[in-house]
Amino acid sequence: MSEPQADGSHYALSLIAFIGSVFSPYYAWARQRQGAAVRPAAHCALNVSLYHRPAGRKAYRRLWAMTERSEAQLRRRADSLQIGPSRLRWAQDGSLQISVDEWTAPWPQRLRGEIQLRPRVLPGQAFALDAAGRHHWQPISPRADLALDFEAPRGLRWQGQAYLDSNRGERPLEDDFLSWQWSRRDLGAQGSRVLYDVQACVGARQTLALDFDEHGGIQTRPAPPECGLPGTAWGLARSTRADRTPVLASTLESGPFYSRSLLRDPIDGSLAVHESLSLQRFRQPWVQALLPFRMPRRSSGAWA
Repeated sequence: MSEPQADGSHYALSLIAFIGSVFSPYYAWARQRQGAAVRPAAHCALNVSLYHRPAGRKAYRRLWAMTERSEAQLRRRADSLQIGPSRLRWAQDGSLQISVDEWTAPWPQRLRGEIQLRPRVLPGQAFALDAAGRHHWQPISPRADLALDFEAPRGLRWQGQAYLDSNRGERPLEDDFLSWQWSRRDLGAQGSRVLYDVQACVGARQTLALDFDEHGGIQTRPAPPECGLPGTAWGLARSTRADRTPVLASTLESGPFYSRSLLRDPIDGSLAVHESLSLQRFRQPWVQALLPFRMPRRSSGAWA
């Protein structure tokens, strides 16, 4: 999220690097044909979602890119990851340097530029999301500083606060989970708060309620009461956990199985980024048929 710009506008950015793109229809179809023989590296992508809210507007405009690429377009090292023409690398000063070179979909527009993410804290702890320990989430840096400098869109520059995490798993998400609700809220000088509410296909619901202080310390909190939120235009259910129901400030992303939203705390006015995911929806054939319009695949060419 950016700080308010000189013209009163706001920006937000989501960037996800996928190896074994968990939301890819091509990966799902390949697993149906080949089972465990499918290589996750054959289905990788860099998802870039750039949001802009002009001054005086409530809704955010969006630019979205998520081109799936083959294993021939993937390069991995201990300190870097390249997917097609885009690259992430850890610099010697401890910052994460990201070079973006993508095209939006379904209407093509160039996204090209540099992003620098500088972690403030690195807790270094991962959490299991399921009882069998097949899926893990790690908050790499719950608080970080971000600077963005893009040449396309032309002259786009801003700074703001950021968050960095990772997920890894041994099986497709839809095989083990029905849904989840996740949110991250900045608490200013007190650090940040993350809520992860996961419903497994089999077994009890699991909720993580974690506070991260400015030194990287982690405090586990009792899970607050569940609060219902307005459903999306696709009829996707949303909920969170809070002592008082937050205000739905904006819906950044709305699809048949996933939504990304901004929630405003009714007490202190702070914003939280929130996501709702329905894996029951994701595995439906009609949803899979829609996804290629937003997620094209380029399997030929080394770095195109």
